[in-house]
Amino acid sequence: MKNVAGQTDRQRIVGGGTKKVLYTLKTVKKLGLINSAKALNSRNACKACGLGMGGQRGGMTNELNEFPSVCNKSIQAQSTDLQAPIPDEVFAHSVSDFAELSDRELEHLGRLNTPIYKAAESDRFKPINWDEAMSIMVKRFAETNPDRSFFYTSGRSSNEAGFVLQLMARLYGTNNINNCSFYCHQATSVGLYNTLGTGTATVELKDIGQADLVFIIGANPSSNHPRLMHQLKNCRERGGDVVIINPAKEAGLVRFAVPKSPKSMLSGGTWIASDYIQPTINGDLALLKGLAKALVETGNVDTTFIAQHTEAYEDFYQDLLNSDWSALSSASGLSKHRITELAKRYASADKVIFAWGMGITHHLNGVENVEAITNLALLRGMVGKPGAGLLPLRGHSNVQGIGTVGVKPLLTEDVITQLETNLGVRFPKKEGMDTLACLEAAFNHEMDAALMMGGNLFSASPDSQWTEQALERIPFKSYLTTTLNRGHVSGCGQGEVLILPVTARDEEWQPTTQESMFNYVRLSDGGIKRHSQTRPEVMILCDLAERLLPSCPVNFNKLKQHDNIRQAIAESTPGMSKLARINLTKEEFTVEGRLLHQPRFQTRSGKARFCLTPLPAEVKTKDYPWTLASIRSEGQFNSIIYEEQDSYRGTDTRWAILMNEEDIRQLGKKAGDRVDIESANGCMRQVKLFAFDLPRGNVLAYYPEANVLTGKQRDPRSQTPAFKSIAVRLS
Repeated sequence: MKNVAGQTDRQRIVGGGTKKVLYTLKTVKKLGLINSAKALNSRNACKACGLGMGGQRGGMTNELNEFPSVCNKSIQAQSTDLQAPIPDEVFAHSVSDFAELSDRELEHLGRLNTPIYKAAESDRFKPINWDEAMSIMVKRFAETNPDRSFFYTSGRSSNEAGFVLQLMARLYGTNNINNCSFYCHQATSVGLYNTLGTGTATVELKDIGQADLVFIIGANPSSNHPRLMHQLKNCRERGGDVVIINPAKEAGLVRFAVPKSPKSMLSGGTWIASDYIQPTINGDLALLKGLAKALVETGNVDTTFIAQHTEAYEDFYQDLLNSDWSALSSASGLSKHRITELAKRYASADKVIFAWGMGITHHLNGVENVEAITNLALLRGMVGKPGAGLLPLRGHSNVQGIGTVGVKPLLTEDVITQLETNLGVRFPKKEGMDTLACLEAAFNHEMDAALMMGGNLFSASPDSQWTEQALERIPFKSYLTTTLNRGHVSGCGQGEVLILPVTARDEEWQPTTQESMFNYVRLSDGGIKRHSQTRPEVMILCDLAERLLPSCPVNFNKLKQHDNIRQAIAESTPGMSKLARINLTKEEFTVEGRLLHQPRFQTRSGKARFCLTPLPAEVKTKDYPWTLASIRSEGQFNSIIYEEQDSYRGTDTRWAILMNEEDIRQLGKKAGDRVDIESANGCMRQVKLFAFDLPRGNVLAYYPEANVLTGKQRDPRSQTPAFKSIAVRLS
């Protein structure tokens, strides 16, 4: 097995291994063996990443029946759900007291087990009963012009809750309905739709087992999708290649000891990366374009596939010929030789999968990045056959399902027509606002009420100080959540805040469904009883809708039965017909029409489309000469913080900046010193320096702490903020 050059020091390889096994055992012991076993073995979909496992095959089994398919993220997610209730006495403290706690401390106060309410002008939450809580929420939304409201959800909610939320909001009178994907993979959805006519993965999990080359671009699955590492290990062991494209040399992507593999554990870890390419931050587009140029110049393209199944190739071809190698090399931070050698590796592979994360989407040119990946795949016919294709690595466990069931500002015309016909209703025609646009309206005092189901909108949003002010200017905010987080105590202002406790996925009173990044729909049984006052999201939303919309033709009391919700989804949503009877058949399924094992594309012409991808402008300036990307740590999941240290990168605080060792010396500093990081938008004071393997001129800082540096500049087509290309200076 070929290994990444220069990686010989086993002591520096910290991906997976005994550390993670011991962490899991420690967490299970703390939570109690019986509670942990019950949670992990129940027939419920995993609550962590979009890779997916669990459901009707059992809690630690994936769709290929691989067991045990469990990871550190699963244990971490369960650890918060298994907490005891927050004592009522805690709420005697002021909101400012809560705000002084760290993100981790807030999450670990315990489970919310009673509605809590902060009145206008008050500085304290107080526990109230459900009747009072629902009366407050109904009254506030009834008093609000629907155009001055918005509805938001994360990817932790079920398909059933997401469908009811968007249906209720539209019947209430607004299309201001959005979800967390606008801050992560919306650029993926736009880019894939432009090129292929679909917005999701073209492959299933089984395809990874057939690929002989997997590209991992702008992602760190060793931390964020650990169960994918088993698939990458298998690829290497059967003689395939894994190419990592990432500015940061992540230890877990170099070598990873897969806990479920005795061979991997005993050998000190499996070598994952066949080649590790480190472009400069946001140099990916130049690299991808350079790879395409090298393929064209050497004739390593599938001319038959291009002629029969694609369009707009001539313009794309001419653009490549006109592209200057020196410009591509300069923008990527890589030599022409390095790029052409990688192109040869790609040209020699028969089945190739391209997987990517937010290192691709979190830029002003996020859509172009995705289009460039698709261009590269189309050049060699790597879309439309088994074992090859495109795989966006999604974060939340049901973020893709939430989009499928309509939690977004704009529904397609066929879905709108079907819903309106089936339900005998009419939806508002005014264009809805995306997530950041809703916050901008709030900042301008144009929002009066908001309902946020799960997630942490404050911590997920750019420009922390501005976001806090925007939320403060919403007179009434309601949250549905299992635990408290930063978003519940920052941005309260002088307005009213209502927080309602909801059941976790495995506590649902009725079965729910979730959709993985592979378009695979799972059925979760729910049924575990932990807390006395929590209620399912569907129950809360239907109660609100019944009282808020008394003359509505939709019977929301009937929709309290999840089978009826699934029937409505199946009748209106393409590819979801099997959802109607899933609770009876127990048959989990892949959404119809999503996988591309044949070169049949859902564009108007039926052909995939090549797109032109101009190189982005440089973000660095004379005043701000460094480029910063925000990153997640091994001890967090999205905005949820489980550990303050990052065992994979060797940091002992989240108030950290990681940079090239030579750059540290050039600053006249050493690792462990403190510096200030300043952007045109904000400042982080006295941040601890850590040396890390990065291209010179590039720095990393942890999200969401670094959001104070991020501006509101966004990709114009996806509206995704540029969390990973921020110009900064250090002092």
